[in-house]
Amino acid sequence: MVNVSIARRYARALLDVAAEGQRTDAVAEQLTSFVAAFEKSPELTDVLLNPAYTRAQRAQVVEAMLKMMGNVEPVLANTLRLLVERSRLIYVPDIARVYRDMADARAGRARGVVTSAVPMAPEALQELARNLQQLTQRNVVLETRVDPSLLGGVSAQVGSVLYDGSVRTQLEQMRRALKQQ
Repeated sequence: MVNVSIARRYARALLDVAAEGQRTDAVAEQLTSFVAAFEKSPELTDVLLNPAYTRAQRAQVVEAMLKMMGNVEPVLANTLRLLVERSRLIYVPDIARVYRDMADARAGRARGVVTSAVPMAPEALQELARNLQQLTQRNVVLETRVDPSLLGGVSAQVGSVLYDGSVRTQLEQMRRALKQQ
């Protein structure tokens, strides 16, 4: 079980230091890339989770990853080294998630997921983002997904709120209404 308070503590410290240098978004992108590399590679994930690896071996892997990533923000590199030193590298995915959420909150951003039956045109996606910004009073960053089972229309989730305009949902509502009559 992952201890969220540990992830929150490291994420907050990383965010505070990154914000001092106005590098919050750059650190977020690099941290996300670092986590994505681990998630794509079973071998790297094994290094994270397997207690058979020593701290020195983990440190070598992290240093190699930092070199491969190129120009990594010093605050992020130091944080990753600290996590290796304290045997808390396992928390990196959670730290990345909490960091992104905290950085979004600090910047007044909200993340959302838009699901449509077919890929949306860029203009339609921009219009939807503008409408969601008006509804939420926050800058909305959208991720798109395609789900042919929607049949048509769009559903958008921003935070915990779901705006569902899909044909599938409308048909389901009609079915329920007809059953009640």
